[in-house]
This record gives sequence, C-alpha cells and structure tokens, in this order.
Amino acid sequence: MDIGPVSAMKFAEAIKKCHTVFWNGPMGVFEFSNFSAGTKAIAAALTEVQGLAVVGGGDSAAAVRALGFTDSQFGYISTGGGAALEYLEGKELPGLIALQS
Repeated sequence: MDIGPVSAMKFAEAIKKCHTVFWNGPMGVFEFSNFSAGTKAIAAALTEVQGLAVVGGGDSAAAVRALGFTDSQFGYISTGGGAALEYLEGKELPGLIALQS
C-alpha cells in the first residue's frame, strides 16, 4: 500500500533533475505511518527542485501537511488535482468558461 524504498529513491532522483514538477496523488496510504515513507520521500525530493514544484490535489496537499512539510517549501499547493491536470491537458473547464463570459 506504498511504493518501496528502491522505487522511492528512483522517483526522487528523477524529480531532483527536473525544473518543473506537478505532483498529483500520494504514493501510498500516507494516513498510516507504515505506508507513508514513499509519499514522504517524494515530498522531500520536491522541496529540492531548482524550479517550480507544484503539489496538486486535496490528498497530496493533506499528505505533505500531515507529514510535517510547510506550504512554503513548495512552489504552489493546489487542491484541484483532477481539474488542474485537465487544464494542463488543454481541456476546457466549465467553471473557467463561465468566468470568461
């Protein structure tokens, strides 16, 4: 119910090389300490990004806060995970369309 230490290390290594990262979704069941290590490792790697690190989604936002990270350690924290991904994909969002008219 969590990624293993080798996977966490590989993800972290890849993340640290990036200049822009959008992370959506915890790596495990972070609410249980036995399954939070993967999520914590990814969050820690995001704090080392030399660019923009975005935490997307309510679960991810809750995870980083529950694991002791502060909002200021990331470029941006958004609770709109799915909607944010759709926006990045170029899909039209009804809420944004309504605001434009």
